[in-house]
Amino acid sequence: MENSSRCVFALNGLTGMLIAVVLLLSILVGLTCWGISAQQSVMQAPYTLQNKQDIKMFGSSRNDHVIIKGETK
Repeated sequence: MENSSRCVFALNGLTGMLIAVVLLLSILVGLTCWGISAQQSVMQAPYTLQNKQDIKMFGSSRNDHVIIKGETK
């Protein structure tokens, strides 16, 4: 019995592989751009620590000691 329903350009053949590759590459490009923009936004607003000696290991609030450039309390 011969399988006559085979087709190179069916979605499970060459076309399906190309769709999967294009989809994965577009996801990769999107996540890369998102990561670069996140790094650039963090780079533009560095932070400094205030009262370094008063920081406790437990029970200390981050907002009491971290000052982000350009942000007002």
